[in-house]
This record gives sequence, C-alpha cells and structure tokens, in this order.
Amino acid sequence: SQVDYDVCSNYGNWLYSAGIGNDPRENRKFNMIKQGLDYDGNGDYVRLWVPELQGIKGAAIHTPWALSSAALCQAGVTLGETYPQPVVTAPEWGRHTHQRPGGSPHPRGRRGPAQHKDRGIDFYFSRKKDA
Repeated sequence: SQVDYDVCSNYGNWLYSAGIGNDPRENRKFNMIKQGLDYDGNGDYVRLWVPELQGIKGAAIHTPWALSSAALCQAGVTLGETYPQPVVTAPEWGRHTHQRPGGSPHPRGRRGPAQHKDRGIDFYFSRKKDA
C-alpha cells in the first residue's frame, strides 16, 4: 500500500474545509452528508469503521436519524442507546436526506442527473443566498 502525501495540499485542503482562506463564496461549510454520499455512496467505509450501523443498508447509513423507527429496529439500531443521537443537524444536510420510495437517500445525494445544469457562472458568484 502506498500513501500519497503532499503537505501543502493536505494543509490547504483542511484549511479550505474549515472555511479559512480564499473562497469567493460566503458562509462556506463542509457538508459531511454530501461528502459521504459522493465518496461512499453505498456506505461501505462507514460500515467498516462504525459496526453499530452495519445493519443499515445502502446510503441510508449516512443519516441514520432520518430513518423510520421500523427501519432502525430492523437494522438493530436504537438512537440514543446503541448509536448516539446527532448533536446537531445542519440545515444544508436536509437536501441530502430526502427519502426515495425505497426508504433510503439517493446514493449520490441527488434526485436526478445534473441537478444544477441550468446555472451559469453568475449564479455561483452572485451575492444572492440559496434558500
């Protein structure tokens, strides 16, 4: 196994994620749910390191608090006992926790391809905030 490590890139990415540094967008926040869905869409990495959630199938593992009581019971998870309640739930996570008919979030955190395809460059640099 090989580790690719670049000190400057690593520190720069951590600072960028923390909201420190050059970024034209105001109020930037690191969205853990979106990152989990984008880079661990099926939840395999979480399942490896958080055995308490192994019974949750698919991408729903990223947001166990959004599951129904029946789904949590079936997975053997009791929020507040076998797995903690979330300390905080950020408002921006909501768009990634929408439920599909099967009961789990979309594996890539989107409801369809190219969700923002009509947005031009001006959208990303405007002062107007997303609702």
